[in-house]
Amino acid sequence: MKQKSQWWWMVIVLASLPSILKAQQPAAEGHAGASPAGPQGRLQTEPYNAPRPPVAPAVIAHGKEVFSANCSFCHGDDARGGSVGPNLIRNKVVLDDQNGELIEPVVHGSRQAEGMPKFNLANDDIVAIAGWLHSQPLGNRGAPSTLDIVVGNTQMGQAYFNGAGKCSTCHSVTGDFAGIGGKYTPKDLQNAIVSGRAGRGGAAKTVTVTSGGRTVEGRLDHLDAFNVSLTQKDGTHMSFEIINGAPQVVVHDPLQTHVDMLRTWKNSDLRNLTAYLTTLK
Repeated sequence: MKQKSQWWWMVIVLASLPSILKAQQPAAEGHAGASPAGPQGRLQTEPYNAPRPPVAPAVIAHGKEVFSANCSFCHGDDARGGSVGPNLIRNKVVLDDQNGELIEPVVHGSRQAEGMPKFNLANDDIVAIAGWLHSQPLGNRGAPSTLDIVVGNTQMGQAYFNGAGKCSTCHSVTGDFAGIGGKYTPKDLQNAIVSGRAGRGGAAKTVTVTSGGRTVEGRLDHLDAFNVSLTQKDGTHMSFEIINGAPQVVVHDPLQTHVDMLRTWKNSDLRNLTAYLTTLK
C-alpha cells in the first residue's frame, strides 16, 4: 500500500513539472512581458519588423515611385544601399517604424547634420514610402526594378532646364550635355541630375587665394584651418599658410548648385527634366 502511494505521488509531481519550470524561467526576449515600453511606445525587446496592418497595393506602388524619384540616387533602386546612402531595408529606424512615424522626421530634416538632406515631401508620400520599404524582403536581394521613370513632360523639362532650374547657366545641350540622353540610361541620368555627376563628370573644386594684393587661382588640392594648396592651369603648385584669417580663400564648387537643389527638388521638376534630357541623343 505504501509503495502504491509513492507511485501516485511521483505521477502528480511529474505532471506538474512543466508548469513549475515555466514559472521559474525569465521572460523570453521579445515576449510581451519582457520589458517596459520604449520611447515610441514599443517594447524594448520586441523583435524588429513586427507585424503591421496590410497596405494597399496602390499605396505601395506610389511609395516605390516617390522613393525612386527622391531617394534612390543615394540609397539605391532597391533601398539596399547606394554610393552614398546606407541600406534602408535592414535599418533600425525603418524596421521599428510602423506607418512612417519614425521615417517622417528623418525625411523632414532631423538628420541634416549627419548628411541626410531635408525633403519637402507630404506625409502621405512618406507613409507610402514606408509601406513600400516594409514590403521588401529582408534578404540581400529584392525583386528587380521595372519602374518606368520617363513619365515627365518633355516641353516642361526643357523650360525648366532653360529657366527656373538654371541648368543652362552651367550646362549646354550642344556642349557638355550633347548626346547625354544616349550616354545614360534614364535611371542613371536621373541619378546624375541630382548628384551633379553628369556632363562635366564631377569637375574638381577650384579656389581663389588673395594675399598681399595678389590673386592666385587654380584647382583646389588641400584646405584646412592652417594651409591651402592649389595647382594653377600651367601646372604650378602653390601653398599658403593661413594665419588669423589671411590670406583670403574662396572655394568654388561646381556641384554646389546641385547640393543646394537637393532641398528644393520637386517630383515634377525631376521627372520633366529627366524626360527632356533623355531626348538629347
